[in-house]
Amino acid sequence: MINNLGQIMLYVNNQDDAINFWTEKVGFHVISEEDNGEGKRWIEIAPSKESETSIILHNKEFVAKMSPDLNLGTPSMMFFTEDLEGLYADLTDKSVTVGEMVEMPSGKVFNFADGEGNYFAVMEKEKDR
Repeated sequence: MINNLGQIMLYVNNQDDAINFWTEKVGFHVISEEDNGEGKRWIEIAPSKESETSIILHNKEFVAKMSPDLNLGTPSMMFFTEDLEGLYADLTDKSVTVGEMVEMPSGKVFNFADGEGNYFAVMEKEKDR
């Protein structure tokens, strides 16, 4: 039985740019980094060091060569925040591309793009929900 979502694989063109985006603009932390010196490098990031789920930034070109049949598309991810307006303002101030904030049946939500044009969504949600 599966009881937890551990890691999400995100395949990126430029890992250094991706690290900078997620840490400097979104506020994530680097949890760990592995590099074998031969192109196989991955970086684990998460909203906090205590997060149950993390994102692994993989080199898309390297993975495509090693596993040509692997789907390297960007996963559709929904993040949660307790302060949607504050996050929206912060990302806007940091020149992150953000979409319009909209009201959905489940709450307010907006999307944002990383430096490679991948879009992610974020929804306001209290911790105890």
